[in-house]
Amino acid sequence: MLRPVIMAAGLLLLSACGASTDPDTLLAHAREAYAAESDQAARIDLLQLLKQRPDDPGALALLAQVQVRLGDGEGAIATLDKLGPQATGTPDMVRLRAEAELLRGQPERAVALLARDQSPAAWRIRAGAALAREDQPGALSAYAAGAAAGYDMRLLIAYARLLMDGEDWPAAERLLAQLKQRDAKALSVQLLEGDLLAAQDRQDEARKVLAAAAQQAPTRVEPLLGQAALADAAGRDDEVERLVKAAEAIAPDDVRVREWVVQVAQLKGDWATVRERLAPYEASLDPRSADGLAYAEALLNLGQPEQARALFRRALAASPQNPYSRLMLAEAQLATGDARTALETIRPLAKAAAAGERELDLAERAARAAGSPEAAGFAQRRSGLAETQRLMRQGEDAAARGQWPAAVAAYSALKARGEDAEVLRRLAIAASRSGQHDLAIASADRAMALDATNPDMQFAAGVVRLDAGRDAPRGLALIEAALVADPKNTVFRARLARAKAAGLRPEG
Repeated sequence: MLRPVIMAAGLLLLSACGASTDPDTLLAHAREAYAAESDQAARIDLLQLLKQRPDDPGALALLAQVQVRLGDGEGAIATLDKLGPQATGTPDMVRLRAEAELLRGQPERAVALLARDQSPAAWRIRAGAALAREDQPGALSAYAAGAAAGYDMRLLIAYARLLMDGEDWPAAERLLAQLKQRDAKALSVQLLEGDLLAAQDRQDEARKVLAAAAQQAPTRVEPLLGQAALADAAGRDDEVERLVKAAEAIAPDDVRVREWVVQVAQLKGDWATVRERLAPYEASLDPRSADGLAYAEALLNLGQPEQARALFRRALAASPQNPYSRLMLAEAQLATGDARTALETIRPLAKAAAAGERELDLAERAARAAGSPEAAGFAQRRSGLAETQRLMRQGEDAAARGQWPAAVAAYSALKARGEDAEVLRRLAIAASRSGQHDLAIASADRAMALDATNPDMQFAAGVVRLDAGRDAPRGLALIEAALVADPKNTVFRARLARAKAAGLRPEG
């Protein structure tokens, strides 16, 4: 199954080894690669060319563009400095420097360089500067101004992705339609379409788009990793592993590929590989990230529970609503012999109506080790778990297919088995999507009452009000409160920006 992709990658390497080293030929190849969005290939050709002609203005200008697209702001500035006066000779070059400044964390300098430039590209950079300042409404306004100024593929893609963060699917689809009219074969447009379809739970359509993109661009990992994400969501572990191996054959040193390699090893319980892959980055791992949590779980499974406990404690402190961090911290606490603390940690998850086998099993083990009479209750709930899990799967499957009345029925049946904030939150969203706004608002408010400090509950209570067109100031205030509690949540931030762009204002 991997042979076509591996062969394509091998042929690329062979052609590179036997390719001409003539500077003009290298420049031509680099331009072709840049046009095809193969930025790494273009970069390799340009660096080889510049070894022979270090002051070649065409090569330096193209290298700066490549570096910007690769996110290397510092490198782009250094390249532009080598160009001297030519680096500021045209509006395009000024915009290129502005974008490089933005990439190196200088949004104000980037905006100042643009001066009165009203081109779509300039508005795209201004939008990026607004996002760097966490000004989502300003970014939306800048993108809108840029879209009105003329067609720019990169602007429309970035604009669409910001709209997707705010779940404004119709607006994102309108932008995608414009992109497909002009640049349907561009890989970045195909990836946007795949991501937009996946975000709307149109998994089969997304898979077809990404498979076609992978066939068109056999030396790029993005379509393969996009398909891996879809397979992972569907629980097709063998397919995930196949796709990740194909991506690793193309770009083994790509950070995104490394993350998926770690995830596959984690799925297989290959903890030695997880630790081996992540140990070199231990000092820089965010404990809340997928890699950070995987590394901590590897330590736990490889007989280092104290180290794992410290990492999971940091992860839960940084993200108190993450159930996985809480579950694994309790596992680590139990492994270090601290059963009573483990029981305290796992209890909120185990008492939830939506608790699964793993939560209840851990709670029972911790309770027994701590000598708590709660163990019998957890064991009894495990014996009746099948129906709860059936209803949860039923609700999730219906929601994934957009069959919202069926999702409402499943979550309502779950609610009847015992009130739980997460079940009520899901019921609220399903009811809102099916037009049952009274039920949506009542369910969201009850979820918030049961778990008042959880920003997910506040966000849901705000969103169902906005979607119902009722009490918008209160809805906006709730979303703002959720963002205060979880300031790095891009979905919260984008939905708030979308509401404010529509002219809504919070209460008070």
